[in-house]
Amino acid sequence: MKKFSKFLSIAAAIGIFGASALSFAGCNDKEDVITLRICNWEEYIDLGDWDEEERIILNGGEEIFGENAIYDDFTEWFNETHDFKVKVEYSTFGTNEDLYNRLSLGDVYDLVCPSDYMIMKLLAENKVEEYSEDFMKNGEYANCVSPYINGIFSQYGWDKYAACYMWGTTGIVYNQEKVDVKDVASWDILLNEKYKRQVTVKDNVRDAYFAALGIINHDLLTDPQYDKSNLTELMNATDGETIAKAEEVLKKIKDNVYSFETDSGKADMVTGKVVANYQWSGDAITILDEADADGTELWYSVPDECANLWFDGWIMLKDGIDGNADRQTAAEAFVNFLSRPDNAIRNMYYIGYTSAIAGETVLKYLNWNYGAEEGADENEIFPYDVSYFFGKDAYISAYREEFEFEDENDTVTANRGRQLFAQYPPENVKSRSVVMLDFGDNLTDINQMWIDVRCLDVTDISPVVIGIICGIIGFIAIASVLYGFRYKLFIKHKPKKGFKKVEE
Repeated sequence: MKKFSKFLSIAAAIGIFGASALSFAGCNDKEDVITLRICNWEEYIDLGDWDEEERIILNGGEEIFGENAIYDDFTEWFNETHDFKVKVEYSTFGTNEDLYNRLSLGDVYDLVCPSDYMIMKLLAENKVEEYSEDFMKNGEYANCVSPYINGIFSQYGWDKYAACYMWGTTGIVYNQEKVDVKDVASWDILLNEKYKRQVTVKDNVRDAYFAALGIINHDLLTDPQYDKSNLTELMNATDGETIAKAEEVLKKIKDNVYSFETDSGKADMVTGKVVANYQWSGDAITILDEADADGTELWYSVPDECANLWFDGWIMLKDGIDGNADRQTAAEAFVNFLSRPDNAIRNMYYIGYTSAIAGETVLKYLNWNYGAEEGADENEIFPYDVSYFFGKDAYISAYREEFEFEDENDTVTANRGRQLFAQYPPENVKSRSVVMLDFGDNLTDINQMWIDVRCLDVTDISPVVIGIICGIIGFIAIASVLYGFRYKLFIKHKPKKGFKKVEE
């Protein structure tokens, strides 16, 4: 009994000590290392490992070089400059819907980079954490983001919740030796039988739907008297009648194009398997670069009707941040790190897309990448205006041969061009570009329309094929019946081996 009492005393002492230790630990709730969980598009950030000849040396001597993955450089920088440590857990997704499904299934991230409409959807579902006031006023992003981008984000109410990463347009990559420029000037090229089985289309409902609306509204959109202030409403129409018209057009497109594709269109254009490809401007630049390396000159066209103006942006998720001030500090620091002009250039060079970051250093990079060489013939160059993005008097001395003009003096209304045109579209392209919004309550109807387009429709099968299929099914059915009948006869008359009668 005494031994038992002594045991209780020791246990109590240990319990008190343990409780005190836990209480002390609870007073310091700062984590030693914050694991920053980031999810971004595939192949959408500089992963480093540049060759030495890829080193960028700008006018003035500033050097840009990607030796390590940029999130590793961030980790090293952050841990040297802050009073707590981070490690980055970096993962990728393939589509906005893929990301959304992961979140719905319980995956937790602190920072993700969806497109405009998915940002709107997550905002509507109250899943997005607001950026801090300090980030919005004093960070690299606030100081370096283009006024053009910032104005659009403010217009849609995203500016407090999303930081733009990349942006661009949609259009058609084409081989000018095999496609008439008049044909590629319209979304109607997707229906043009002259190029039957020679054009590819994006295999997602939003991009395909946008092209269909461009075809449906062709006459209105190309009317010089059309009031473009109504463009957003027109190109985001999701009423029943419009969806039905779009379905009809998309079924015709399916019958005419080579394929609906997710990523194969890039290789198909470079190898010449197809002559035109519906593409995002960032991938268009990659295609043009790769084709140049193979000795083939491809171009990028924004159809005369209109183009989709798209954005991908960094948002913090409430489930991930979970009220943790250090975690939010780390997430905001990552976005600011990517927004440094040197890092924006690294990402642009590596992935081909256009950063939302402006500034003198980025403008120097554009001149390094696309500007005319010193001493170029004045008749061969012209000042390409990018002041809307970089600020007053910003331009690049560009080669005229990289753009298509209506006449030799026209420097404003270029509708088709090469890399620089795809990277920073001119004013006339911007004026007919529109953001596609979240489909909201009509998403179910549009998804059903897309299923009807993409899946096999019995009415599309010829009577001969239907007859053959029915004949095969009938043959299988008759053979099954005969086999079953034969099997029953065999079992009925087959002698039973090993059977012994048990006598009572």
